[in-house]
Parts: sequence; C-alpha cells; structure tokens
Amino acid sequence: MNARRWTAGLLATVAAMALVGCTSSKAQEKTCTTTTDGIFECAPDQRSAPPKVAGELLLGGSYDVSEARGQVVVVNFWGSWCAPCRAEADDLEAVYQATKGSGVNFLGINVQDSRDKAKAFEKGRVTYPSLFDPSSKTALALDIPPNSVPATVVLDRDGRIAAVIRAAVKQEGLQPIVERVAAENPAPN
Repeated sequence: MNARRWTAGLLATVAAMALVGCTSSKAQEKTCTTTTDGIFECAPDQRSAPPKVAGELLLGGSYDVSEARGQVVVVNFWGSWCAPCRAEADDLEAVYQATKGSGVNFLGINVQDSRDKAKAFEKGRVTYPSLFDPSSKTALALDIPPNSVPATVVLDRDGRIAAVIRAAVKQEGLQPIVERVAAENPAPN
C-alpha cells in the first residue's frame, strides 16, 4: 500500500509539473516553485497556454472560462463523495467572498457524481457555480484525475495556469495565492 501511495504521489507531481507548464531549463526552474505541501506556482512569463474549460453548469446553463478573461478564475475540482472536499468548502467560500471584489471568480467542477448528490452537496456550502462533469472529461483534460480530488487551479487574468494545489485548501493558504495573482497585471496584447 505504501508503494502505491508513493507511486500515486510521484505521478501526481509529474502531472502537476506538466500542468503548470514548467520546463527543465535552469532559468525556468528558478521561476517555478513547489512547496512541501504540494502547491505549484509559476511566474507569469513561464505559464502555460490557457486551458479549455467549458461545459454544462450543475444548476443549468453553460460556462466557458474564456469568457472570464480579465478576471482571475479559481477552479476547484470536487465530488460529493469526497470528505476532504466537504472539509475545504467553507474555506473556498471564504476566499471567494474575500476576493470577488478584486476581479476574482470561482468555478467548481463536480466529478464522478450524480446531479442530485452534487446539488445537495453545494446547497448551503458555496455560492459560486459549478460545472457538472460526471465523466471527469474536463478534469482529465487538465490532468486532474478523479482520484486526486480535491484539486484547485488558479488561472491568471489571461486564463493561464498560475498555481495548482493538489490537496484540500485552507483559507490561509489559498487566499494569499489568489490575492498575489489578482494583483498582477494582464499580459500586454
């Protein structure tokens, strides 16, 4: 069992590094950081191209993250079956409330769930929208396998991946990252 966890952790680390677009050059290694608690961040000039995040909202309608350019978007992958997701929900909502006035949007992406269970989970926990992704198609496109939920991705104002957190978040850990990304200027056109 320990070998499985080690292997899963190694694979998650490799996938996360690929996700944030960091490469092996010495200059880029200095601009991408990894903390001991699994947070990956890259400097603005080292970020990957904007990912495609679009789909059907849990409560109806559609969403396309490309329409949020100019805003920071915090994307959280969750499932009603996920105990750490329940534990982080209040912290996510607190960061959302604290930063939404700074041009920050939040988007949940519900994976491997039924619509009814997902709706029940969200009710009274969070006020931001969620995509309904029962097949995990959107999650997998961003290299977020369902067994690594919860995971949080912070997109900068240009839609590029600024940070990836592969663990449940706490307000005191997430809010400074979101505020730092929100304080950045968008890339010139």
